[in-house]
Amino acid sequence: MDEKSLKQALAARLEQDFRRRDFLRAISAGTMLGAGALMSGGVVRNAFAAEPPKRGGTLTWAQTVPPDTLDPHFTGSLAAIKIHNNIFNGLLKVVYDGKAVSFVPDLAESWEMTDGMTHIFKLRAGVKFHDGGVCDAEAVKWSIERVKDPKTGSPHAWMVASLAGIDIIDPLTVRIRYSKPFAFFPVAMNGATGRAGTIVSRKAVEKYGKDFGRNPVGTGPFKFVQWRENEMIELERNPDYFEAGLPYLDKIQIKLVKEPTSAVAAVMSGQVDGMDACPFQLMPMLRSNKNLNVYGELEGNYSFLGMNNKRAPFNDPNLRLAIAYAIDRELIVKQGYFGDASPAYSLISPPMTKFFDPNIAKSGRGQFFDLKKAQEYRAKAAVQGEISPVYIATEAFTSNGGSGSRNAQLIIPMLAKIGIKVKLEIMDPAVLTKRRNAGDFDLYDEAWQADLDPDETIRPEWTTGVPWNFVGYSNPEFDKLILQAAEIVDVEERKKLYYAAEDIMLQKDAPIALLAHTKVFKIFNKRVEGFKYVPVDLMNMHTVSLKT
Repeated sequence: MDEKSLKQALAARLEQDFRRRDFLRAISAGTMLGAGALMSGGVVRNAFAAEPPKRGGTLTWAQTVPPDTLDPHFTGSLAAIKIHNNIFNGLLKVVYDGKAVSFVPDLAESWEMTDGMTHIFKLRAGVKFHDGGVCDAEAVKWSIERVKDPKTGSPHAWMVASLAGIDIIDPLTVRIRYSKPFAFFPVAMNGATGRAGTIVSRKAVEKYGKDFGRNPVGTGPFKFVQWRENEMIELERNPDYFEAGLPYLDKIQIKLVKEPTSAVAAVMSGQVDGMDACPFQLMPMLRSNKNLNVYGELEGNYSFLGMNNKRAPFNDPNLRLAIAYAIDRELIVKQGYFGDASPAYSLISPPMTKFFDPNIAKSGRGQFFDLKKAQEYRAKAAVQGEISPVYIATEAFTSNGGSGSRNAQLIIPMLAKIGIKVKLEIMDPAVLTKRRNAGDFDLYDEAWQADLDPDETIRPEWTTGVPWNFVGYSNPEFDKLILQAAEIVDVEERKKLYYAAEDIMLQKDAPIALLAHTKVFKIFNKRVEGFKYVPVDLMNMHTVSLKT
C-alpha cells in the first residue's frame, strides 16, 4: 500500500464508524434523555438555557466501584479511568459527535504520519504538569518509554511492544517510530482507554515511586487533592489548564458508595449530582425521574462466563463448548440486563460496525443457545456424571459485569440441564478480584467494557500469557491471526483475520461463554450542564458546569 492509500485507510479508521443505531431510536422513544434536554455534538444542555456556563461550584458523583490505582500506566479498572481522565491527558483523545467516535489531538496540536510506522506529534506550547514541570517532547518520550520498560511492569506494555524508538526533534516535536504498522496506534495514544499514551509527570513518579497511583500528577483540567479510603476522592480545578476557559468547576468529589441502591437514593434525593453507573433493574426508576438526565447506549463491550482452562474439569474443550451452547442469551438479556443489552454471539460488539458481523445471530458463527448441541458436547466430555464446579461472584452490582450475582443465578439452572451442579460462592469484589487473578476459580463472570477496536477487545484478554487472560487460554494459531490483524490497516483484511480467530476461539476452544453486549449508563441531575457523553464509559468533567 502506498503512502497516500495508507493515510486514507488510517484516516478512515480514525473516523471509525462507531454508528449508533440505538441512538436515534432511543431519542425518538424518549428513553435516553430526561425531559427538557437537547443533545448537540454529544453535549446535553437544558432546552431553555441561554446563559453561558456558570463558573465555580463543587460537583459530586457517586461511584460504586473504587479505583485500583490512579496511575494510568497500571490501572486495569474503568473505575480508575473515569477519574484519571480528569487528571491526565493523552497525545490524542476520544470525542463523540452523537453519531460517531473519532480520535483528535489532545496534548498534541497536530499529528503527521510520514509512513505506516512513523508518527510525528507537534505538541501544544506552555503546557505544565500540576507540579509545575513542563510537558514537552522530553516528558512525552520519558512517559511512553516508562510503559515499554520491562522494569516498570505496565500491563499496557503490549501497546508499545513494537515501539522502535522515540526521537526528540525539538522541544515541542516528537517522532514515535514503530518497527511495523500498528493498527491500534490511535487507541494506544489516547488518554482514555489506551493509557500507553497518557502522559504522567516524571518528577512526581520519581518522588512518589510506587505510591504515584495515590499521588497522581498530570496535565488535566483537575488536580488531585486527596483520597480517603472507601469514602471519597477529591479533585480541584487546575487554573493553568491549557484549554482556554476550562474547566468551569472548582472541585469534584467522587463519593465511594459501595451499595448501589444507596447511590441511587442519593441521586434521586439530590444529595449527589450524579452517578457513574447503575444496576439495570433500577434504570426505569431513574429514567422516569424528571430531575435527571440519563445517558446510555450500547457500547463496545461484552460480558462472559469465564472457565478455568488450566485445571480439570474445564481444561476439556468439549465441556466448555457444552456450556457455551447451554446458555440462553436471550434470557440473560431479558432477566439479567432488563432489556438494556443484546445477546453476544461474538467478541466484536455491534457499535464496531466495520468489524461486526451483522449476520452473526443467523450465520452459525460465534456462540449461541442450542441445548441439543450442548448435550452432545457434554456426552463427549472427559468427565461424565454430575460435576460440581465453584462459581465465584459478588453479591453487589459491580458496574463492570453489571449484574453482580444476577447472571450467576440465571446461568446455574441452565448448566444443571447438562449435568453441571454449580456451587455458587458470593464474596466481596476485592476478594473475587484476588481469586480471579490467582486463577483460584472454576467459573466466574464479568465484562470487558469501553473497547474501541477489535484488537483492544481481543488481544490483551485472550492471547497467550497476556495480563487479563485469567482463564489461561492459549492457542498459537489464534495468537498468530490476532497479531497479524494488528499489523494491517485495511479494514476488510483485518476483519477476515479476526473472524478466523474468533471461529477458532469460540467454536473450537470456547475458553469463555459469551453472554451479552450491554448499554452503559451515566446519570446526572439536570443542574449539571455541558457533560459530553462519550460511549467508552468516561466521566469527563472538562466542560461541565452547575446551573444555579
